[in-house]
Amino acid sequence: MARTGKRQPTGSGAGGKEASGGGIKEFIDAFLGTLREQKGYSPHTVRSYRADLIHFFSFMGTRQEEVCATEIRAYLGSLFGRYKRSTIARKLSAIRSFLTFLEKRGVLERNPAKEVSSPKLNKYIPGYLTVDEVFRLLERPEKEKPFGSRDLAVLELLYSCGIRVSEIAGLNISNIDFHGRLLKVTGKGNKERVVPVGRQALGAVEKYLEASKHLRVKPGKKQKDAPLFLNQRGGRLSTRSIHRIVKKYALECGFSPEISPHSMRHTFATHMLDGGADLRSVQELLGHESLSTTQKYTHVTLDRLMEVYDKAHPRSH
Repeated sequence: MARTGKRQPTGSGAGGKEASGGGIKEFIDAFLGTLREQKGYSPHTVRSYRADLIHFFSFMGTRQEEVCATEIRAYLGSLFGRYKRSTIARKLSAIRSFLTFLEKRGVLERNPAKEVSSPKLNKYIPGYLTVDEVFRLLERPEKEKPFGSRDLAVLELLYSCGIRVSEIAGLNISNIDFHGRLLKVTGKGNKERVVPVGRQALGAVEKYLEASKHLRVKPGKKQKDAPLFLNQRGGRLSTRSIHRIVKKYALECGFSPEISPHSMRHTFATHMLDGGADLRSVQELLGHESLSTTQKYTHVTLDRLMEVYDKAHPRSH
C-alpha cells in the first residue's frame, strides 16, 4: 500500500484524512474519554481498551498510517497460540470500536476492521459450585475474628445476590436496606439496579459491621457513606483482594484453583434456575442487558434434567 506522504495516525489505506493534534495517542485519549464520559464504561474496561490499542499500534510500529484489513489480520495472527481466543476477540473489538470512532469523526472514510471476522470462540461452560460445596465454603471463615466475619459477609453476598466483583467492591453501607432486604448495586455503564438479599447474608453483614466499628471512626465522615467492605488500613477493599478471599477459602476446601468471584455469580444463577426461577428474572438479578447472555447458564440445568430423565424414565434407554 502506497504512503500519501503525510503523517496520518490511521488509515491512508482506509481512506484516511490527515490528522491533527499530535498523532495516535491524542485520538486514543479522545476515544477513551468518550467511553468514560458519554457511554459510562467502567475504569477497568477503559484501561483494557487502552492496553489493547497500545498493543496493536506497537505492533504496527512505523506503519501506523497504513492500517488496513490485511494489517489487522496479521496482528491477530501474531496473537494465536499466545492468547485465548476470547482475548483475541476482545482486542479486535477494541480496534473495531476505535476505528469506528475515527470514521465518525471523518479521520477515516471507512473502517477496515469491519472486513475482519472475529475468531470463532470455544463454547464457554461456566464453572460453578454445588449447593453442598457452597455450604462448605461458607463454613471456612473464622467468623469470630474481625476479618473472618468480613470474608464471610463477602462470600454470603456474592452467593446471595450474584453480583459482580466490581459491584461488591463498590458497595457503601448506605446501599443496603436492612429492613426491606434490598441492595442497590451500580453495575456496568453506571446503571443501578436493586436486588433482594437473603437473611443469612444480611445477618453476616450486620455482624461484620459490628466487628469493624474500630476501623470506621473517621472524623467528618458519615458512616453510612463509608465503604461497606474495608481492608486492614480502613480503606475500601479492592477487587483484587476479593479475588484473593474467594480463592483462599476455595483452596482450603480443596476446590479448583479456578474458583473466583465470577464462579460465585455462575453458582447463584445456576442454583436460581435449578430452584425454578425463570430466565427473565435471573437476567434482571444479574443485570444482563441481553437474555442471550443469561442463557449460557441453562446448560447446567438441562444437563441435570437429562440425568434425572435418564435415571427415571422407563423408555429413556
